[in-house]
Amino acid sequence: MADSDASVPESVEKAGEGETRSTLDIARIMEAIPHRYPFLLVDRVVDLVRGVSAVGIKNVSINEGVFQGHFPRHPVFPGVMIIESMAQTAGVLVVETLGPAARGKLVYFMSVENAKFRKPVVPGDQMRVHVTKERQRGNVWKFSAEAKVDGTVVAEATYAAMILDS
Repeated sequence: MADSDASVPESVEKAGEGETRSTLDIARIMEAIPHRYPFLLVDRVVDLVRGVSAVGIKNVSINEGVFQGHFPRHPVFPGVMIIESMAQTAGVLVVETLGPAARGKLVYFMSVENAKFRKPVVPGDQMRVHVTKERQRGNVWKFSAEAKVDGTVVAEATYAAMILDS
């Protein structure tokens, strides 16, 4: 699948809240957050608007270790992993929003509220995690998120994170 904005270089730095970076590939995501296999749960970020919102993409594969135990005959992507994918997408949004000020900092999960799981996510699904910043006070940020598969909401939650030195 081709992105219409694929010609925009991913390494180009843009400053300022509200500016869009069309796509962040896995290398850029790994620069932004410290998560690594098997716990890196965002494959790409698209439609990032600094200080406002982002969409994380998670391609769910049967090859993920979690499916060895959840559940062997009926593989279902765990809800906690969906929530973590939401948090990681928000972490990328925070780091891209703060820019150089985020170097050496980590985004820590503080709370999860109103989590709802509406439909199972299974191998072969592409989950699109829509994250929106609700507010920021100092180093605490609050987000709302929806995870969708084929345009259908499969999960939603609001959550908070704190930005601290590593």
